[in-house]
Amino acid sequence: MSAHRGLHSKLTFAGLLITLGIIYGDIGTSPLYVMKAIVGAHAIDANIVLGGISCIFWTLTLQTTIKYVIITLSADNHGEGGIFALYALVKRTKVKWLIIPAIIGGSALLADGIITPPISVSSAVEGVRTFYPDLNTVPIVIGILVALFTIQQFGTKLVGKFFAPMMLIWFAMLGTLGMMQITNHWEVLKAINPYYAYHLLSIHPDGFYVLGFVFLCTTGAEALYSDMGHCGRKNIRISWIFVKATLVLNYFGQAAYLIQHEGETLQSLGGEFANPFYLVMADWFKPFGIVIATIAAVIASQALITGSFTLINEAMRLNFWPKVKIKYPTDLKGQLYIPSINWLLLLGCIGVVLHFRESSNMEAAYGLAIVLCMIMTTFLLNYYLIMKRVPWYVFSPIIAIYLAIEGSFLVANLDKFPHGGYVSLIISGVLIGIMATWFRAKKISKNYTKFVKIAEYKKVLAELSVDLSIPKYATHLVYMTNANRIDEIEEKVMFSILQKRPKRADIYWFVHVNILSEPYKTEYKVTEIVKDDLFRIDFNLGFREPTKINLMFKEVLRDMVKNGEVDVTSRYESLSKNNIIGDFKFVLSEKFLSNDSDLRWDEKIIMNTYFMIKKLSLSEEKAFGLDSSSVKIEKFPMVLHPPEKIGLTRIE
Repeated sequence: MSAHRGLHSKLTFAGLLITLGIIYGDIGTSPLYVMKAIVGAHAIDANIVLGGISCIFWTLTLQTTIKYVIITLSADNHGEGGIFALYALVKRTKVKWLIIPAIIGGSALLADGIITPPISVSSAVEGVRTFYPDLNTVPIVIGILVALFTIQQFGTKLVGKFFAPMMLIWFAMLGTLGMMQITNHWEVLKAINPYYAYHLLSIHPDGFYVLGFVFLCTTGAEALYSDMGHCGRKNIRISWIFVKATLVLNYFGQAAYLIQHEGETLQSLGGEFANPFYLVMADWFKPFGIVIATIAAVIASQALITGSFTLINEAMRLNFWPKVKIKYPTDLKGQLYIPSINWLLLLGCIGVVLHFRESSNMEAAYGLAIVLCMIMTTFLLNYYLIMKRVPWYVFSPIIAIYLAIEGSFLVANLDKFPHGGYVSLIISGVLIGIMATWFRAKKISKNYTKFVKIAEYKKVLAELSVDLSIPKYATHLVYMTNANRIDEIEEKVMFSILQKRPKRADIYWFVHVNILSEPYKTEYKVTEIVKDDLFRIDFNLGFREPTKINLMFKEVLRDMVKNGEVDVTSRYESLSKNNIIGDFKFVLSEKFLSNDSDLRWDEKIIMNTYFMIKKLSLSEEKAFGLDSSSVKIEKFPMVLHPPEKIGLTRIE
């Protein structure tokens, strides 16, 4: 915890540079497509251009700077950010329905991770058409995406060192290009006056529609919050001053160029695939600009991919997602790789590229999902401010203003639905379905798990341990338990030990994993229930910590042996004389839906879907990081609403 405090209070040049490389990929590449989307194929209208950049300036100020950089970054969960970290923080308020915005927001952010790489890379690569108008960029874009997703398995430690200086070059280029155009048309700066935004939205017939494209300038704000744990709050806040300045300069520079060509179309200025981002460049610089833009787009994609891995990892710990395989390619804290998610994201990105083909078509799909995520964050933020005892008359107007702003963005983005917005909503809908089903099924399962008091079984377990008439099953018998109370255990565990096949062991161990509402913590507690015969270990792990029970259990045993709390030497006479450590056997229970269950229609859908998804997810022993050679899986029927009486009639 002190390390995280240090991270958030420390401000260094290296920290600022790393922040540029990690945090701003998504929001930093938005100048590639925002102005192009606002102007579209229509003749350039100075009112729309001025109103558009006025909206962009105030969106970056109100939405990104005030809401995210100033307010939301304060809502950190022991140094970590993101919608799931925020949910883990506010669920302490015991408001049950907060699970809804958490699941919707998390799903929308993941959907954004499928659309951002294609639109960023496509927008950058399409600059090549300035020189080769007939070039088909689709294979190039897919090739870059395949390469990007393939290198994920090796980690981003080395690539990360390359990111920071490249993004510094990128932002310096944005600011310089923008400033050069502004000096030719200083009048464009009058768009800082919010009147031009108001004029566009209230008077111009196409004004409100433009708001859907203006929103694209702030889509990376949610990712910025999610990556807070990597860089620290102070580094983000200070570096944002530089980033915002370069973004604003570039947007105003593109606007200055467009206003000077009022009445013309982008096509007449630079061909069929003209983009104001590239039109402001000198011809000699365009090849360099295209290369730098493509690298920046790849970095933006990289940030969202790693963010998606972190998001899924948190979702698993919070019981929102099936257990999947996680790899740790480097020794960096929080650096992880999830193969199944990596390849699913790649398939999704390729599907988006093949479906839309052009970045201009992708703009319609982009933004609708992320605005939902932002609205959900606002709901959770409301409860965070309540939890922090901020007076209602302070936070209520703030929340109301942001709900109004984001509600307007949502309505404007709904216009995109028939033009491609349905794609992001379908992806979000599928993800919401998986998360909601998994969470609900886990809850149903927990409600129908029967617990018994361990005290009632102490005597029989102590006697079983020394009953030589029963063959020894293992020296150490370990059961994973979901019982939160130390004095309780699942009835099925006692059934497994005493009745399914009596399992004699020298020492019985009950191991419980408790996922905390904070991100990084590794603690354990040992309780001796029956002296020398029965122990319980409780692991308290942060929701971003890997669950490696095999290694953790061995470490606990080493400490206990060192302290003289337990003797793990085999109790077989010949092995004991030679100080041989006893064998360990882990027993895991796998549930299946009993035919005796009498389910309601909604429970039937949820539980059948749950067991179908479970077949595709990681097995319990792999999820707990156990060695499969020492694991025994036992199947138990899960009975929901058993019929109380069948009504049999006895005949003679």
